[in-house]
Amino acid sequence: MDPQNTNMNTGAKMLLNHVKTLRLHTGNLVNRNRLKKKCPCSPSEELQDCIQATLSEWFSTANPSSEDFADTLDCSIPQATDAIVPEEREELKVSAKLFLCESGQSSIRDAVEMACQTLAVSQLDSVIIAPPGLLEGDSQTLAHLQPAWEELEALVRSQRIAAIGTSDLDKDLLEELYNWAQVKPSSNQVNLASCCVMPPDLTAFAKEFDIQLLTHNDPKELMSAATFKEAVREGTQDLDIADWRLEWVLRYSIIVKSRGIIKAKGYLISARKASP
Repeated sequence: MDPQNTNMNTGAKMLLNHVKTLRLHTGNLVNRNRLKKKCPCSPSEELQDCIQATLSEWFSTANPSSEDFADTLDCSIPQATDAIVPEEREELKVSAKLFLCESGQSSIRDAVEMACQTLAVSQLDSVIIAPPGLLEGDSQTLAHLQPAWEELEALVRSQRIAAIGTSDLDKDLLEELYNWAQVKPSSNQVNLASCCVMPPDLTAFAKEFDIQLLTHNDPKELMSAATFKEAVREGTQDLDIADWRLEWVLRYSIIVKSRGIIKAKGYLISARKASP
């Protein structure tokens, strides 16, 4: 066995056992050749592949020492990141969809701040929120949405986000949110897997109140706890590490406004070590 590789594994294992929070940035997937060899069938498979590849690449180049140990480990591939230069900002639209894996308003602020910092922008043009999954038998209510929406409204007021949107709301719940909210939803995503045609009542309401209806193909649970654990294990060369709990996933895209093409796309991911 390569002694250098053994030392890297030992250092990496010590580092992973020490930190409490794991942050990943996949970099720009548009330019990442390692992902062009295969085309993932679903957003979940794409995310799993990204986590594995990012961790694997980071640990193959990182040489952690005890001086590097902190509570948070940031794994990113510098040459793959795609910070926006100020001269280009006006030409680009920066959009994000935030998948919350557990409740907590602080997760929303952390995700938005990390996105702004990573992409070198002061504001995201739009953020769509996907709340945590519900227990079987439960249905989404305004009460479920309110805490997250209030945090998004605060980020709009502080000019970190320009517009905020929702995901998978029917007409009645979208109307409830619209009537209650101080900052109104600018968009609502609809999953066409469960709805081949836009419901007429939803279409009429959205048109009346200038809400953009978008489509998506994201599953209800973007990534299960077991799948995330498997991705981390494979990405860290089967290191025997503690369990990690996925907190949130932010998927961003940077679009050239005048041409409508995707300049960059990537994921930011945060996980916290599960309490023993």
